Amino acid sequence: MSNFSVGFRNNGSIQILDLKGELDAHTASELEAAIQKCQAGSSYKIVINGSNLAYISSAGLGVFMAYIEEIRENGGDIKIAALQEKVFNVFDLLGFPILFDITQSEDEAIAKFEE
Repeated sequence: MSNFSVGFRNNGSIQILDLKGELDAHTASELEAAIQKCQAGSSYKIVINGSNLAYISSAGLGVFMAYIEEIRENGGDIKIAALQEKVFNVFDLLGFPILFDITQSEDEAIAKFEE
C-alpha cells in the first residue's frame, strides 16, 4: 500500500495539487493520473503544493518533465510550491529551478500566474 496521495483544490482558474507522502516509481502513476485529470478538464495552470511531500525519486521528477511541454503549449504551466528542504534539494540538484518556478509558498506560486 502506498503512502502517497494527491488532493485537488481550485483557486479560480488555477488547479492546486496537494502532494502527500512519498513520490517514487510505485506512486508516480498517481501523480500522472492527477495531471491527466487536470488536462482533461482543460486546467493547464497547475500549482504543486509539496508541503507534505516527504520524498521524491527520479521517477517522480520524471512525471513533471513528461507533462510540462504539453501544458505550456496549452498556455499553462506547473509551479512548484512549499517544498520541504530535503525534497527541494533533489529538485535543485537536478536543475529543476532553471526549468520550473519553485516558490517558498503556495500564494507566491499563484501570484506567478498573475504576473
